[in-house]
Amino acid sequence: MKKSSIIENGIIPIRVFGDKILRQKTKPIKDIDDDLINFIANMYKTMEQAHGIGLAANQVGLDKSVFIVDISHVEGYEKFTPITFINPTIKSFSDEISSFNEGCLSLPNLRGEVNRPKAIEIVYYDINMKEQKIEADDLLARVIQHEYDHLQGILFTDRLDKNLKEKIKPELLKIKRGEVEIDYEIYRPRK
Repeated sequence: MKKSSIIENGIIPIRVFGDKILRQKTKPIKDIDDDLINFIANMYKTMEQAHGIGLAANQVGLDKSVFIVDISHVEGYEKFTPITFINPTIKSFSDEISSFNEGCLSLPNLRGEVNRPKAIEIVYYDINMKEQKIEADDLLARVIQHEYDHLQGILFTDRLDKNLKEKIKPELLKIKRGEVEIDYEIYRPRK
């Protein structure tokens, strides 16, 4: 298992289950500066290196309200343009619910069926701090909701049914103790 706390080649170690920052609600971003722009660029490099399709800032140690989404590597979404969501707010959810087997870079090798609204409307700021609004459905809506949850300190495992939550407890403990094999950089806090 790779462990690091520094950025190398733009790759930021990903925080995993057990790291307190994953359970904290993030803080709004007041203005964009070069440091934040560089950090977001490094988030994209990190997400790509880890083969993810979404990444929230607190997953890489920044307690700020920003996440990124790039589903262009998923079949059927090749023309998708990556989106940076700053200070997002989900304004509405569809009544229709869909189920999907989700995973998470902060919960390596763990998956579970999660029910979420099939469509949403979200308002956010782009990298130029211009307000944007989009309606999303299917995979895009799911990834947005998953990453938005991260900004609220919620993990997808919190949304699993009670029986599955109980079943995955041993796996969560392995992740917390660093007893998982993964092919991307992770950060482990010193005890």
